[in-house]
Amino acid sequence: MMEAGPARPLAWGISSCIHPTPRAAKRSEGTLFPLRPSPPKTLAAQAAASPLHHRAAQTPSLSPSGMGRVDGEDKAALSPGGDDAADLSPDDSPWSDSAWSEDEDDDEASLSFEDSGEGSDVDSDGLEEEDDAAAEESDSSEDEVAPRNTVGDVPLKWYKDEEHIGYDISGRKIKKRDRDGKIDSFLSSKDNDDDWRKLWDDYNGEEVKITKEEAKIISRLMKGKTPHANVDPYPDYVDWFEYADKGHPLSNAPEPKRRFVPSKWEQKKVVKLVRAIRKGWIKFDKPKDEPNYYLLWGDDTDTADNKRQGLSYIPAPKPNLPGHEESYNPSVEYIPTQEEIDNYQLMYEEDRPKFIPRRFESLRSVPAYEKALREGFDRCLDLYLCPRTRKKRINIDPESLKPKLPSKKDLRPYPRTCYLEFKGHGGPVTSLSVEATGQWIASGSSDGTIRVWEVETGRCLKVFNVGADVHHISWNPSPERPILAAIVGRDLLLLNTEVGDEETQVRTKQLLHVEEPTPEDDGDKKPAVRWVKNDKFDGITLIHHRAASTVEWHSKGDYFTTVVPTGESRAVLLHQLSKKHSHHPFRKLPGLPVAAVFHPTQKMFFVATKKFVQVYDLQKAEVVKKLESGLREISSISIHPGGDNVIVGSKDGKICWFDTDLSTRPYKMLKNHSKDITSVTFHRRYPLFASSSEDCTAHVFHGMVYADLNQNPLIVPLEILRGHLSSDRRGVLDCKFHPRQPWLFTAGADSVVRLYCD
Repeated sequence: MMEAGPARPLAWGISSCIHPTPRAAKRSEGTLFPLRPSPPKTLAAQAAASPLHHRAAQTPSLSPSGMGRVDGEDKAALSPGGDDAADLSPDDSPWSDSAWSEDEDDDEASLSFEDSGEGSDVDSDGLEEEDDAAAEESDSSEDEVAPRNTVGDVPLKWYKDEEHIGYDISGRKIKKRDRDGKIDSFLSSKDNDDDWRKLWDDYNGEEVKITKEEAKIISRLMKGKTPHANVDPYPDYVDWFEYADKGHPLSNAPEPKRRFVPSKWEQKKVVKLVRAIRKGWIKFDKPKDEPNYYLLWGDDTDTADNKRQGLSYIPAPKPNLPGHEESYNPSVEYIPTQEEIDNYQLMYEEDRPKFIPRRFESLRSVPAYEKALREGFDRCLDLYLCPRTRKKRINIDPESLKPKLPSKKDLRPYPRTCYLEFKGHGGPVTSLSVEATGQWIASGSSDGTIRVWEVETGRCLKVFNVGADVHHISWNPSPERPILAAIVGRDLLLLNTEVGDEETQVRTKQLLHVEEPTPEDDGDKKPAVRWVKNDKFDGITLIHHRAASTVEWHSKGDYFTTVVPTGESRAVLLHQLSKKHSHHPFRKLPGLPVAAVFHPTQKMFFVATKKFVQVYDLQKAEVVKKLESGLREISSISIHPGGDNVIVGSKDGKICWFDTDLSTRPYKMLKNHSKDITSVTFHRRYPLFASSSEDCTAHVFHGMVYADLNQNPLIVPLEILRGHLSSDRRGVLDCKFHPRQPWLFTAGADSVVRLYCD
């Protein structure tokens, strides 16, 4: 084997393979060139008698590709253990250094073996001189020069930024050789066509030139071929057995029985493995535990695996940056007054501000900070004593937090545009009410009039001049009773609107007939409400002891309720039209009542106070539920036609949706208005609800209530209706849906009633 030496460039290795020196041949074991035996006594006689001399004389040249092939006779002649080997000396061997020469004129740099010829008259002295000259030439070969770089087998990048590369035997630095610049290299490549053969040896710091033969070898290696073209990497297969004229194979023994019978032991082994697999003793998908190796003193931030496991070092939080109040010339709003500074002294130390802003004329006049040393000491204590924890921040896409709502096109029809305007009032329209059939609409205004309009044409059918502010009106929900209830001043007025056929008019007049009141036996007990006939409008006036605010009808049209906010025990009153009877069912309420409505299908009664909504069972005369709104002050209430959902409007611009089957707290809270909400209402047939506010807008929502109790109601904002003008800081005062169509009526402070359609 070759001796281990320092790393050499590619050109040197290829050159060594192509031009092997005699000295290298002597070092190699089992190569083509044997070691020189001891010298004979007579060199000329032995050279003439040697068969190797005759074979060498007959071979004029030997190419590099043929150096590795030696016939059997040549092997015997060249063998160190042969008969002639004992008579040959190292200096007198026919394979001397002088036998190799390089043709300088040949560009291919081919190697030739000189013919010494038989019967040469060369004396022993001449041969010895030639042998010594060849030895000197071999010693001066570039292949035998020891590497000048003594850095050892270490990466050269260690000396990349240094001026030296390694040390000599005396410990002195070996300076790097200067390499030609890019301009010199470019000029050299233009002047010399063979410049592309030059390679730079970074290890020894010198330039090496390769021959054409070496370039061919490199080209063949890059193409994946053998270095020499004469070498066949895929020789033909030589069959060592002769099958011709053979009647039987090499072995003619009969086949044993075991080759035809299934193995019993293999069957038992298979059954055992199947049983182990079925019972789970053998698992194929068991993950392999990979060892978790890491550098003990390495930086944890270098690898992603250590990042997932958590860093061992947590950086300290940075101190807070100074704000505007710590400026040497802060704004006026940051500078406290002397009174505020005196109040700081009365505070606890932990509540007292740590810095009091001051103003200076220039930055040069700013004195030293008196608490700098203290704050620095506290900072050091925090860094030294306070434990650190890492807060995991979750990066969430804000779009993923938004609820997935259906398209507005799929939720049509709903009111979107203003179709008609009803003009005629001289003051703000405070209340609206739609007749049960949807043909008529009534509006009340603060100008002391109540007007009945035809919906389709906008024609004003009738005007009731009541002579006082109209606070609230409500049409009887029964189409057979076209009676309009209106809160005028402080009393309630029942009016005959005179719409409908003759039979309906006759029944309405009979209902509005009231007898003269008779004095009761108990004079000390005053009635809650007095029913008095109104001859002016051919109706009934219900005189209350205090001013009433709202009126609502029962779905059947016989009962109605009025709310007297300051009535104390008589704050909520129930009236029966057929019997002309009134009573107060509640002796005490948790607060001042705002509105009261009937349940559409059950014997339930909802009373809205400023903070809560009380749900009463009229048959049992007890409180069933108490809905907690959490609002500042409730202003209006509306019940879903199903009866299980309630919406409440407040004076802080919020709407609360209650699902009474789910909880007593709001299911949804919507902040859609910037000012007080004046009215909220549900549609009787369509999944719609709306709200009006003093910000001159009305909002329309899609509110679908499902029969499946496991599915929550779906609330989708649809449209914002604008068009009313503000008057005395008041906007839209009331809103009502059409009983059969997806239309919305709005009453504004600008004395206009608007109809919005799809």
